[in-house]
Amino acid sequence: MPSVLPDGEPVPEDGTLPAHALDGGADRPLGFYLHVPYCATRCGYCDFNTYTATELRGTGGVLASRDNYAGTLIDEVRLARKVLGDDPRPVRTVFVGGGTPTLLAADDLVRMLDAIRSEFGLADDAEITTEANPESVDPAYLARLRAGGFNRISFGMQSARQHVLDVLDRRHTPGRPEACVAEARAAGFAHVNLDLIYGTPGESDDDWRASLDAAIGAGPDHVSAYALIVEEGTGLARRIRRGEIPMTDDDEHADRYLIADDVLSAAGYAWYEVSNWAASPAGRCLHNELYWRGADWWGAGPGAHSHVGGVRWWNVKHPGAYAARLATGRSPGAGREVLTAEDRRVERILLELRLRDGCPLSLLHGDGAAAARRAVAEGFLEAAPYEAGRAVLTLRGRLLADAVVRDLVD
Repeated sequence: MPSVLPDGEPVPEDGTLPAHALDGGADRPLGFYLHVPYCATRCGYCDFNTYTATELRGTGGVLASRDNYAGTLIDEVRLARKVLGDDPRPVRTVFVGGGTPTLLAADDLVRMLDAIRSEFGLADDAEITTEANPESVDPAYLARLRAGGFNRISFGMQSARQHVLDVLDRRHTPGRPEACVAEARAAGFAHVNLDLIYGTPGESDDDWRASLDAAIGAGPDHVSAYALIVEEGTGLARRIRRGEIPMTDDDEHADRYLIADDVLSAAGYAWYEVSNWAASPAGRCLHNELYWRGADWWGAGPGAHSHVGGVRWWNVKHPGAYAARLATGRSPGAGREVLTAEDRRVERILLELRLRDGCPLSLLHGDGAAAARRAVAEGFLEAAPYEAGRAVLTLRGRLLADAVVRDLVD
């Protein structure tokens, strides 16, 4: 089941933010994340805040139903308008994630987007993304999304090999994600992403190369490649603990990452974040860049996290509890924290170092600055950007990004 929420101070029932969180907001981009917590089945590796129909039965009644979910989420969008007041910013990005957003009717996703357009307005060049499972869309569905304003779509491909999909409990068939790319292009989507996972138990180097080749051959302008993380409490973790399948080790993960960077780079995709490659600057995911650069975003939906002006909060997790709060005019916020200047400095290092242009050396304190000098000498940071005042990971540094970050924030 999904992991627990963090601790934090209570969120006011009306969702009011401290006045300082709104100061200077006009100078920061604003995005929306819309969480759809429904899945047809639970994948064995997933610990996201998602629920199948069986898991919801008897635990939330009509309030937890996906049939009226769009209306409930729109109530939170309207709450956001009240909380942010006369904020003049049009929304720069909208990202609908899950779960499986495309289990909802296409009209429901468009209604949710229309609510943001109505309450806030959308920037002329706004990026509007939804995630989708390959088996949950068809050409008519994609055409409705495109007509409703969506211009980017992200398909969960994970692998091109059936035996790898079986270990992950993915239900789509090999070849279907590639067909979805063609269908999305035909519907008019300018930007299409394929998500891949490497390091699944039983996956070989050849399996991984085949997945990369299949993804590239489909012609998306963005590819994400993530190392499999085995989370406690998942079905996959239980299978590994019982000895049914082996655990993939860190060396295999590193080898797969090197293969990914080599194959994607040769095909014209450039890395711009440790796990993300784009065919051109226009293909980058602007919404994720909001997160990595510490901008403002409102996360609507059960368990969704938000950040505005140094205040971070998170919603109650269960769809029934979420809907019940909004039905009575209360914020669904479960807790929040006000970040200190030191918190924000550390987070900037953690997130910006993962980007192609890195983070400013001016963010580093004494021990961290000394660690950066050593990292250049050891081949983890690029020398030329360092001389220009920035910490930028080398390929070797990307393999050990978490360790490099730990050294720089000390």
